[in-house]
Amino acid sequence: MRPRTRPHRLRSAAVALASALFVTAALTAPATAGATPSPTAAAAPDYCGGRCTDILPPGENGNATLAEILLNRMFGSRPAHTDDQLGPYAALASGYPGLTEAGLRSFFNDASFGVPADQVASTASPRPDVTIVRDKATGVPHITGTTRYGTEFGAGYAAAQDRLWVMDLFRHVGRGELSGFAGGAAANRQLEQSFWQAAPYTEAELQQQIDALAARGGRATQALADANAYLDGINRYVTEAYNGRTFPGEYDLTGHIDPITNAGSIAPFKLTDLVALASVVGALFGSGGGGELASAQVRSAAEARYGKDAGDAVWRSLREADDPEAVRTLHDGQSFPYATVPDDPRGQALPDPGSVVPERMIYDATGSANTATTKANGVLPGNLLTAKHGMSNALLVSGAHTDDGHPVAVFGPQTGYFAPQLLMLEELQGPGISARGAAFAGLSFYVQLGRGQDYAWSATSAGQDITDTYAVPLCTTDGSPVTTAANSYLWHGSCVPFDRLERKDAWSPTTADSTPAGSYTLVMYRSDYGLVTARGTVGGAPVAFTSLRSTYRHEADSIIGFQELNDPGAVHDAPSFQQAAQDINYTFNWFYADSRDIAYYNSGSNPVRAPGVDPGLPVLAQPVYEWADFDPATNTARYTPPAEHPQSVNQDYYVSWNNKQADGYTTAGFGNGSVHRANLLDDRVRALLQGGGKASRVSLTQAMESAALADLRAEDVLPDLIRVLRSAPVTDPAAATALQQLEAWLADGAQRKETSPGSHGYADATAIRVLDAWWPLLADGVMRPGLGDQLFTALTGALQINESPSGGQTGASAGGPVSANESIPHKGSAFQYGWWSYLDKDLRSVLGDPVAGPLARPFCGGGDLTACRNVLLTTLSQAAARTPAQVYPGDADCAVGDQWCADTVIQRPLGGVTDDRTTWQNRPTYQQVVQFSAHR
Repeated sequence: MRPRTRPHRLRSAAVALASALFVTAALTAPATAGATPSPTAAAAPDYCGGRCTDILPPGENGNATLAEILLNRMFGSRPAHTDDQLGPYAALASGYPGLTEAGLRSFFNDASFGVPADQVASTASPRPDVTIVRDKATGVPHITGTTRYGTEFGAGYAAAQDRLWVMDLFRHVGRGELSGFAGGAAANRQLEQSFWQAAPYTEAELQQQIDALAARGGRATQALADANAYLDGINRYVTEAYNGRTFPGEYDLTGHIDPITNAGSIAPFKLTDLVALASVVGALFGSGGGGELASAQVRSAAEARYGKDAGDAVWRSLREADDPEAVRTLHDGQSFPYATVPDDPRGQALPDPGSVVPERMIYDATGSANTATTKANGVLPGNLLTAKHGMSNALLVSGAHTDDGHPVAVFGPQTGYFAPQLLMLEELQGPGISARGAAFAGLSFYVQLGRGQDYAWSATSAGQDITDTYAVPLCTTDGSPVTTAANSYLWHGSCVPFDRLERKDAWSPTTADSTPAGSYTLVMYRSDYGLVTARGTVGGAPVAFTSLRSTYRHEADSIIGFQELNDPGAVHDAPSFQQAAQDINYTFNWFYADSRDIAYYNSGSNPVRAPGVDPGLPVLAQPVYEWADFDPATNTARYTPPAEHPQSVNQDYYVSWNNKQADGYTTAGFGNGSVHRANLLDDRVRALLQGGGKASRVSLTQAMESAALADLRAEDVLPDLIRVLRSAPVTDPAAATALQQLEAWLADGAQRKETSPGSHGYADATAIRVLDAWWPLLADGVMRPGLGDQLFTALTGALQINESPSGGQTGASAGGPVSANESIPHKGSAFQYGWWSYLDKDLRSVLGDPVAGPLARPFCGGGDLTACRNVLLTTLSQAAARTPAQVYPGDADCAVGDQWCADTVIQRPLGGVTDDRTTWQNRPTYQQVVQFSAHR
């Protein structure tokens, strides 16, 4: 895009504050609704009986004017409802052991429908056919419409009130043009590049997705009408806020609007913006697969190390595609074969060693576009998409195993921590709509995760493989020699040019982002086999490696399923819930609870692959290896039917933390084996129900929170380590002391918890530091001698060694591509990705324990217990000698050596208002605790 002409910029915060105070009345007065409030409609039927609660930190209010931002920076003050859910959310970490039924309300909001008369904070009607009531406790909008249009108009109006800046950010992120909107910080550029790589579209292609949806008729027609009404509500608020100068102050700070003259504008929202927003959500949380090149490099390195057959066996065992020891959501023996690894695969396209080069994306860089680092931080983490994501958890217990015979659910999405949050809370009541819960900012015309009149639902990211890598032969149309630089490819025998998709970005310095002016052009090449991500050779022949995702060009299709989840006429029991989930094409695990049943369904457009194709490796781009019924013009194919998706009703309990769904349902990536963070949930729920025990809202919440504070490595791998070390007397004083401290921590529950609320120091702090320092040394000491440098490096590219709460202690990678997720600090989510299963299986083998699905060869000490013990002793002594400053090196938010602070959760500021750090928890961002007492 061309550089934007910017109005007068602020010279200093003092000038801004002066101008802000000059218009104090305009800045602090609420936007006028423009219509007389209509009579409040009768409350919708609510069958939860006061036992539905939820929480979404930091707070509902995500808009702050320029004056409010500056006051926050100068004095720490915050607008109302900016952070009032953060305290209760954080307090559960210390309060859960003594939790009571009455005490749940100290940590969660009342999620009942409606607002009692004495709890109404404000009432507004932006149109005569809709009323927006906000409650005193949290400021959540409760939107009631007498018409469908009015309901959705109110949803859009309220969304803009609470998340306008966030919505604007993400419609630009989804188009790969964040830097031109928010500034040229290195992180902003990294983020827009990653999204442009994942979902590049022309504006016409965004519109084509809307047109395709419209052509479906029926519910799709209604969905587009709802979306248009929603947009009308957003744009009404934008106009009122601009005229009244109550818009978010970030528009001033980024140069879009002059804080003194009000010159400038906020672009109206349109349908294609919603598709761009949906592509962000889908890319972040609803896709899976695509790691085939990394997998191939592991396999090639293994074969180089051990020979073809033995190397292939090592690769398969490290891949753990269908590990028999992996915790499963469906644990009653159900089998749902998908993406099965064939015994004799066909069409493999293994790259020649050393030939793979990532596709160039940046062209015509000028100015600061040539600098890799900037003083400005950026509005979002640059690796928000490229880092591996483990999102969300769920615990559900059927009524046969609960205190009062009604199912209990504690569940929610783990979407990171931001200020304001990516999600927002709302209640929608209108013709054909009755729901309360969370929705992504800018897509809140339907509740995406929440509750209806007599049911609740939630989701976890599933990540099954819907993305394949093809090795596409390159060619030239002029007869010149074919090299990896060629920009044409073979499609069914014809040499055709790649599509070239461009996004021009340009930026200038602003008050919010001082990065000097710069620009570049982002380029993605696209074939009928998907987007070009790398080039190399296969058997000496030049190829482009492409990524083909089944949901590409179908970012908006899931709108139908979400509409059904909000419609009490569509969802009324477990089977109808599963039917609605089938209409969502993103890869999610969906969970449901009402007063009678719990249910589960795995959604996603799972392509039917050609017989014999291994979806975990690159595939030759030939017709015989294409998806069944593949049509590149629409990116459609034959998909596995609903009956073949993992699903269940009334299993005794369900747990999910992005783990394996069922037997035969192959894991897309590496490392889903014997130790997984879902074990933390599964073990606790099993213990609750052992011996005929009954679960309650309280006990299930306690199980969740106990797991949220647990160190997976300590709980599930440390016992193996101790057994090896204690197989002979430990005579080294330093190692003996460290071992005793680790044993004491394990006996104390192996949790990362404060000594007392607000102490900002961990109980068992030394043991925690030792394990943090030890883990990367262990992985290196145990695995590298057997793997060798090349395979060790390749494996770190497929699966990171560690994912600690602090984001540190990543370990050496010998220059290999380590997942960026290792270096994200203060994100809460931890222990999803790491080598815990490898060490667990290997150590148990060394100890002589039975291991189902063992590694193909021994690693620790070459399989000798004494040699293995020596490795553990040596690395433990090294870890014990590491100082806090070495283990926790500090960052912009935490001092060097501050262990507790290194782990803390920080609500990453997307705008001008910041929030306090909170003690570490590994739990959903938005969370519901529900137990319905009745049904329609």
